[in-house]
Amino acid sequence: MNYSISEKYNTVIVTLKGNVMGGPSATEFHDEIKKLIDEGKTNVIGDLGKVKFINSSGLGILIAAMTSLRSAGGDFKICNASDRIESLLMVTKLITVFKHYKSLNEAIESYQSSTN
Repeated sequence: MNYSISEKYNTVIVTLKGNVMGGPSATEFHDEIKKLIDEGKTNVIGDLGKVKFINSSGLGILIAAMTSLRSAGGDFKICNASDRIESLLMVTKLITVFKHYKSLNEAIESYQSSTN
């Protein structure tokens, strides 16, 4: 799992790339989320636009990030999910757990217009 981190309008954007399947990169990713929380950066968006495949371990990584950020008073919203990933979120009922948006701009705007 590869990812890059950027910031825009007081929102952290984590752009995930390739296959999201757990493994050693999952620990690294979780450490990165903890670091963001320690820095007070709890409004985070997971941009899934470049994700080719995600398995149950990958979903677990996203759930762990969301749980940690919500516990810290923020949130982990997702955007740009492909039809295939959106279908997986529907089948697992995670579509009702994650706040999800069609575009990155919509996700950013959701943080600007709300208190979460």
